[in-house]
Amino acid sequence: MTRLKMFLYTAAVSTGMLAPTLAGAHGIWFAQRAKQIAIIYGIGADDLEAVKRQPNMENVQAWDADLNPIGAQLRTNGALVVVDTDAPPALVSAVLQNGTWSKLPDGEFVKKPKDEVPNSVKSETTIKYATTIQGALTKPVPLIPSQLLQIVPVGALPAKLGTPMTYRVYFKGKPVSGVKLINDMVNDPDAAEVETKADGTVTLPVRNQGLNVLRAVYVSPTDQPTKIDHYEHTATLSFTLPHAPEQ
Repeated sequence: MTRLKMFLYTAAVSTGMLAPTLAGAHGIWFAQRAKQIAIIYGIGADDLEAVKRQPNMENVQAWDADLNPIGAQLRTNGALVVVDTDAPPALVSAVLQNGTWSKLPDGEFVKKPKDEVPNSVKSETTIKYATTIQGALTKPVPLIPSQLLQIVPVGALPAKLGTPMTYRVYFKGKPVSGVKLINDMVNDPDAAEVETKADGTVTLPVRNQGLNVLRAVYVSPTDQPTKIDHYEHTATLSFTLPHAPEQ
């Protein structure tokens, strides 16, 4: 690659016009950072500049243990996007409108619709959803209207890793089959995906005695065939199992 091509490639990546890897493989999830609730964008160990994407984050919501709404807003804290709430939350959610991406024959992605990329292999609009359980709830996790794709635990969270846990995945408020899930997006992002059954459920062992981040991916049809081939929805559900007390 010539110096000029390398410069142009680097500039395109840094401005978000070119993605060196599959745009749809990434997601957003919630994790604790310095005793704050942060929104992470990436996959596996890759933490990919959530601050740059904050302008496209929306519908940040929080609830207490009784599912009463509490105020929530985003704030930039250095390299982090954190969620400030008016009271300690038990449930938090957010959405990232990640834009429209077209895949080139060489495998790269550009942030343009297919009518602007004549040689594109595929084009998709990607939307990322995240829900986190931050504390004990007195009621089941509700369906959140802004979470078009949502992973909902069936029953209470277990106390120990390895415990089988059933989840139901909803799209636009209805259980959906064929959604592909993994049960650890952070530590095992390349795990074999498991599809939801006809009733939208899937049962997986809880993987970590600590942070768990499940990921679900669902593709829905296009309503703009000249611009995109489909919509790709990526949802995460995160929760933390407590570790043993220090001795």
